Amino acid sequence: MNRLTKLVLAVCLTFATLTAVAMDLNAAKSRGFLGEQQNGYLGLVDRSAPADVKSLMQKVNEQRRANYQSIARANELPLQSVESLAGQKAIDKTSRGNYVQAPNGQWVKK
Repeated sequence: MNRLTKLVLAVCLTFATLTAVAMDLNAAKSRGFLGEQQNGYLGLVDRSAPADVKSLMQKVNEQRRANYQSIARANELPLQSVESLAGQKAIDKTSRGNYVQAPNGQWVKK
């Protein structure tokens, strides 16, 4: 490979790396990768979702769990009660066309 070809390849790879942006939550939901579950956490609708979507789901779920635990402690409630209530609220707020988990566990478009 000649020097010019290597340089062009390096520039292309650098540009691709700089323009690659991790997907945000709304985009992941609208593209059908993630959905709201009954238990108050995000779920993976499409198992072939990119790694950054899976990482985003894990991060958001960790944050949610910490918030739910705090609410449960402050109100002397079981964690599961807080999770269930949050899940219903999240499903109610989900935009039309995005996925939610039905009571039977199946993913459905709202």
